[in-house]
Amino acid sequence: MNTRQPPETAGDFSIPADSALPRWLRGLPKAWQPYAMLARLDRPVGVWLLFLPCVMGLGFARFSTGLAPIDALWIVLFLIGATVMRGAGCTWNDITDKEFDARVARTAARPIPSGAVSVKQAYAFLLAQLGVGFLIWIALPGDAKLAALLAIPLVVIYPYTKRVTWWPQAWLGLTFNWGVYVGAATADVITGPTYILYSGLILWTIAYDTIYALQDREDDALIGVRSTARLFGQRAVLICFGFHLGAAALIGLGAYAQGAGRLGAVTALAFLAHGAWQAMTLKTKGEGEALRMFKSNVLAGAIVAAGFLIAAMVP
Repeated sequence: MNTRQPPETAGDFSIPADSALPRWLRGLPKAWQPYAMLARLDRPVGVWLLFLPCVMGLGFARFSTGLAPIDALWIVLFLIGATVMRGAGCTWNDITDKEFDARVARTAARPIPSGAVSVKQAYAFLLAQLGVGFLIWIALPGDAKLAALLAIPLVVIYPYTKRVTWWPQAWLGLTFNWGVYVGAATADVITGPTYILYSGLILWTIAYDTIYALQDREDDALIGVRSTARLFGQRAVLICFGFHLGAAALIGLGAYAQGAGRLGAVTALAFLAHGAWQAMTLKTKGEGEALRMFKSNVLAGAIVAAGFLIAAMVP
């Protein structure tokens, strides 16, 4: 049974029931509201999940040298870049998924399927966001510029993966965690252990996006959209914890290889504890907690990012 609440009405379109900031959204000028929804500005979790790997990469690359004063500027630019590029990615996703979104209860109120924004207007908004992202890109060091450019094909392809594979969450992991390379290249160079860290974060994304997709399993089955939530079935929560376990192991291994010492191990264990809490909550309280557990991964990412920054400050 679908127990989700119906969307709220705001002007001539609807605010989704899962909007994290409905009051803020209604406070915007009416002409801006559908574009804020298109960029998911009312749901900032995705911004943090895109931003935090950039900070992780920066701290990770600074283990041997320590943080530099300019790193504060890089972190601010990463946050602005994550905001606009996540918005651009969501806009692109909604353009390509407009037919699917119209047939799913949770997404039918999105601006394009609801008619609040035309496809032509969405493309114009996409270009505007990319323009802001370009300004951030110009400010990055040379190696980081190249790393950022290599992420573009991942973003473009992602919306189509759910049509051809049961593992779109894995592709999302490749895409959302690419900021590790951008952060590392901004600070220094991309080392071998950075690839280990990136692999661990991909496993983390598979876990949290599978948890997110638990909300849509029934609708996805009806319209033929594939996901790991459907693939894993009733074992989804247990398998997600397995991915958290693998992620923690690789995060710890990468940090050790990069020279983080005990702080790297403590960070990985704290991350794993958070993953265990997510699994226990879903097992005891049910999949109705899926959205809350998904959102809690901002804290999981913050644990790793903060641990790495501290490790970079402590010899």
